[in-house]
Amino acid sequence: MILIADSGSTKTDWALQSASGSVAHFHTQGINPFHQDPTVIAEILRRELLPQLDPDCVSCVCFYGSGVRPEQATIMTTLLQAAFPQAKQVEAHSDLLGAARALCGHNFGIASILGTGANSCLYDGERIVANTPALGYILGDEGSGGVLGKHFLHELYKGVLSDNIRSEFEQEYGLTMSDVIQRVYREPMPNRFLASLAPFIHRHLSDAAVAHLVMANFRDFFRYNIRPYGHPEIPVSFVGSIAWYFRDQLSGAAEAEGFRLGKILPSPIEGLITYHLNNAL
Repeated sequence: MILIADSGSTKTDWALQSASGSVAHFHTQGINPFHQDPTVIAEILRRELLPQLDPDCVSCVCFYGSGVRPEQATIMTTLLQAAFPQAKQVEAHSDLLGAARALCGHNFGIASILGTGANSCLYDGERIVANTPALGYILGDEGSGGVLGKHFLHELYKGVLSDNIRSEFEQEYGLTMSDVIQRVYREPMPNRFLASLAPFIHRHLSDAAVAHLVMANFRDFFRYNIRPYGHPEIPVSFVGSIAWYFRDQLSGAAEAEGFRLGKILPSPIEGLITYHLNNAL
């Protein structure tokens, strides 16, 4: 049986796929070997994942996650091998390769992630051949939920957005401007907090100023991240909650920048199941 994982900053989706094609789904908290100590990851696997399945039945583990850079891939592989000692094959890859495999399979294409963070790549059907560096939510991450929330708060407290929206926001979230400063500058994982504002932003798209900041965020994504690949003729495909729920605005931004959308998936896990099932046949 093949165990496939797609891990983001907040949660990890696990899918256990049998040779017959049947799939069981599990969930744990997010695993990120760049930010988390190996002992913390081992404990997540032991306490949250292993009680949900029989580790001895797993013959192959394919883990895709944020923070899995080349130097962290070895750490992640070692931890997974310890958790699944009977597995003959254990792999750890970046979430970007997972997105490319889920969206493009073995076909040439442009694959992108728009969730809490953002990333993109040019994919030749087997490997990533070009990647515009995302640079994180402070220096980059255009199009992401983190940057969307950052721009929203900037315009909210600079007076660009209406007093009604500010009042509604502070009442719904129970926050003042001082609280927001505390959450962003003094508490851990501010990008998660910023991205958590996306549902509020989505509910207020009828406001012209809110709609404009959303469109500007997505246009920046295409301008700074997709245009450098030099393939405006190739549809741009996406995984991630921001791409999924803001797909109408994303489509408008793509058209405004001279691109068109391909496939959009809320999560890559189903596409990865298909990819690995086809590879096994």
